[in-house]
Amino acid sequence: MTGHATMTYLAESEASDHRTLILSLFSLFVVSTLAITVWAGRKSKSATDFYAGGRSFTGFQNGLAISGDYMSAASFLGIAGAIALYGYDGFLYSIGFLVAWLVALLLVAEPLRNSGRFTMADVLAFRLRQRPVRTAAGTSTIVVSIFYLLAQMVGAGTLVALLLGIDGEAARRLVIALVGLTMVVYVTIGGMKGTTWVQMIKAVLLISGTLLVTILVLNEFDWNVSTLLGAAADSSGHGDAFLEPGLRYGKDGTSKLDFISLGLALVLGTAGLPHILVRFYTVPTARAARTSVNWAIGIIGAFYLMTIALGFGAAAMVGPDRITESNPAGNTAAPLLAEAVGGGPDSTGGAILLAVISAVAFATILAVVAGLTLASSVSFAHDLWTNVIRKGKAGEKEELAVAKLAAVGIGAVAIVLGIFADRLNTAALVALAFAVAASANLPTMLYSLFWKRFTTQGALWSIYGGLTSSVLLVVFSPVVSGEEKSLFTGVDFAWFPLENPGLVSIPLGFLLGWIATLLSKEEPDVKKYAELEVRSLTGAGAH
Repeated sequence: MTGHATMTYLAESEASDHRTLILSLFSLFVVSTLAITVWAGRKSKSATDFYAGGRSFTGFQNGLAISGDYMSAASFLGIAGAIALYGYDGFLYSIGFLVAWLVALLLVAEPLRNSGRFTMADVLAFRLRQRPVRTAAGTSTIVVSIFYLLAQMVGAGTLVALLLGIDGEAARRLVIALVGLTMVVYVTIGGMKGTTWVQMIKAVLLISGTLLVTILVLNEFDWNVSTLLGAAADSSGHGDAFLEPGLRYGKDGTSKLDFISLGLALVLGTAGLPHILVRFYTVPTARAARTSVNWAIGIIGAFYLMTIALGFGAAAMVGPDRITESNPAGNTAAPLLAEAVGGGPDSTGGAILLAVISAVAFATILAVVAGLTLASSVSFAHDLWTNVIRKGKAGEKEELAVAKLAAVGIGAVAIVLGIFADRLNTAALVALAFAVAASANLPTMLYSLFWKRFTTQGALWSIYGGLTSSVLLVVFSPVVSGEEKSLFTGVDFAWFPLENPGLVSIPLGFLLGWIATLLSKEEPDVKKYAELEVRSLTGAGAH
């Protein structure tokens, strides 16, 4: 064997060993969480167990699970990539995710826990006409969940393709299909109890992995953040502009408006995300719901502080050229940084750390997709099937069977869409889900809780108007066509200039709900509103 052939053989052998390590860690996590899911599934006997985990989790446990549900592939992969490629503007992006929790804490968490049973539609149906508002709320829940699921699927395909050296489209699509299949198994077997435990474990793993990489990055720069930022600016190719506003969102008036739109979507969207809202029903009291949000703010805040080290560390140690070569949207910045701080691409330490961080990211994706699938399948079974199609005549067993079938259907849709969206940044996809949630769900929920005059017509206009406008604006935006990183390249039917529709669709959702209520001839049920007000503020009569 020649010297060159020997080197090639050794390199291939080492790469094979690295892939074996990565696959072993992936397999260990999947098998462990499936075992937990089966254990939890045996304890799920009723609809309350399957939908809300028996309302048996403490405030801390639910806060940890909320963190695991919220810190998605967009947070770990998308935001790290955004900071690595766009510096200061990418960091501003991450701040929006954190600030959003104040809205959820102050306006939504406690009243929602007191007023509903399993879904957002329970709150609306309490004082409005049940069938039309449940139909609207169920439709909105499923659309928002699929947008969010799409981001996780893209993250999964990108991550596993990087780790296993997969170049072919067929192999990448197989990865996405396997992720979808796994999430369906989680939901159908474990329900909310299994999903919650998976999310708690994932949150601990994600925080631990991120903390480890953060410590290693800071150690590389002698714990001097200024040195880290300077090195990142030097490696970025943009110089000092990398550390100043405007690299991504301040180039012109359109990009500035886009950033305002993005900020609105992030700050207001969290309080309307279905998979976050259902988490408030897993605790026994409104006080526990409030406690869980406080814990979530602390845990999520610590995580987003560490994304500064991840993003700027990736810019300094990996470089934007290698990041974009691996993935044009920057979704692989965090795993590549882990490899770099572990000793580099050819080192055992680098391979081990890459495998660990990638397994954590993969765990993140599986936990979030399980939560999303559960939220949308519960909404379909409880709101659409039982209360609209079957008019309240479906038994509990029938409803649970429909929920599990719905999980399979929603998983299939997410797989198909995920296959065609692999060029998009996961953080951008999640921002679209936030915009739809803020446009369709939040206005209706706030009006229902706090406006005595609000009517069914107002709710329908608000949900359908916010939902339709946000989705249509996305379809005719640069996200879908007209640019190199668009979903469809080679065509251009984009006439809406902003990538995020929130600036238009969120005010429109509120405005339509207000106008439709004023135009409605329906007399609001004052007694029902008074009962809802007492229940939402005091918890009297809550489930």
